[in-house]
Amino acid sequence: MQRVCFLLKVREDRAAEYRARHAEVWPEMLQALTASGWHNYSLFLREDGLLVGYLETEDFEAAREAMGRTGVNARWQSGMAPFFEQPEGRAAAAGPAPDEAMVPLTEIFHLA
Repeated sequence: MQRVCFLLKVREDRAAEYRARHAEVWPEMLQALTASGWHNYSLFLREDGLLVGYLETEDFEAAREAMGRTGVNARWQSGMAPFFEQPEGRAAAAGPAPDEAMVPLTEIFHLA
């Protein structure tokens, strides 16, 4: 099982609404995540908008690709895109969907 951690940046002025949206994630989105192999998935949001995500999966790239094939993910990502700051070096119009900007951090320690 892979443990995946990633960072994204939510616009500070949209953090409250971002939290509210995640308090009511669509049931079909939750089902798609589970069916696509996303397990033990958590998001943590700091007051300045730093978002830390964590999930466990057998194969992260396969899980991302499986979600990419779902219509619900396309709708969710489209709705979430305005909440995020663009990664450095990317123009706002050319920015990726939030799930495409997730770059896993390198795990350097784990206590089981």
